[in-house]
Amino acid sequence: MDNRCSICRHVATVGRYLCEGCEYRAHTWLRSMPGQAALLQVHLAPAAGPAQRGGAGRAHSPLPLDLRALDLLGPGQPVPVDDPHGDQTGGIPITALLAGWAHYIAGDIPSVSRDRHGTVRIERHGHAAAWPRTGTGISAWSTWLTGYLPYVVTRPYAEVMYGQLEDLMTQIERITHTRERRTVKDAPCPACENFALVQREDAMHITCEDCGHRLTPEAYDAHRADVLPALARTAILMQAARMQRQRTDGDPAGVVSNLRSIA
Repeated sequence: MDNRCSICRHVATVGRYLCEGCEYRAHTWLRSMPGQAALLQVHLAPAAGPAQRGGAGRAHSPLPLDLRALDLLGPGQPVPVDDPHGDQTGGIPITALLAGWAHYIAGDIPSVSRDRHGTVRIERHGHAAAWPRTGTGISAWSTWLTGYLPYVVTRPYAEVMYGQLEDLMTQIERITHTRERRTVKDAPCPACENFALVQREDAMHITCEDCGHRLTPEAYDAHRADVLPALARTAILMQAARMQRQRTDGDPAGVVSNLRSIA
């Protein structure tokens, strides 16, 4: 087994197919799914009424709901339908996708038993089903999958589940126009020295968008405290040099002299 995350290729703990950072993102997606479904409900209504004389409305009556939201909130099956003609546009509905993965995982979880001779036997039944205690809605399936996510990341299919959850979130965000907040950090990357460190709301690490280097928030705080004072002093010297250059009307000797006095 490769000791790297199947998604981001960062080093992962032995026995895991996803690193802690990618597990954290999947966990965040699952926890946010009930709230995202509530936002989709808002789109099950026409965006505007029919056109009126002298108005700027539609030239025809609108559909009674947003079909994209209906595709995601309606019933369905956990695998794509056969589409020999290429005329299917909807994805897998949220409930079907979550329930499908829950049942698949439940069938993969090994059971331990002893035979009449006392020998321990580990079996994967392949036919077990998952039944959340709180029902069979989006919230219940999300909670079930969140609880079993630490087991999922140790299985080869973790990458497939992650990819499908990511695709699902992308579809939802296109409808609801929601995005995870991104904060550009003010310290440079310690690896490539570019100012490209970004913190995402759904991510465990602060990541450099240029070289991919990752820092925990604690490591970034320590790095920032170490480099920013020197950067601030450099910025002050550069600003002072520009001001002196303007005052001396391009006199290099005067600029150097003033910089030495400032330093």
